[in-house]
Amino acid sequence: MTTGTVLIWVGVGVVLVGILVTWAPWAFSWFGNLPGDIRHRSEHSTVFIPITSMIIVSIGISVLLALIRRLGE
Repeated sequence: MTTGTVLIWVGVGVVLVGILVTWAPWAFSWFGNLPGDIRHRSEHSTVFIPITSMIIVSIGISVLLALIRRLGE
């Protein structure tokens, strides 16, 4: 696959995720609410570090890219 084709597919994927987030917010209600996500609120500031959520997203992207790579062979 050429670089242009990959960029087109990445763009289509981003648009689809954007549509899903806009029209089905319940699909991402888990994000940031998992055990291991750090949320600290004080009087003047809030710090949010979604460690567990990002690990799950990273695993999902890795699996998806591995599947795409195998289908491309």
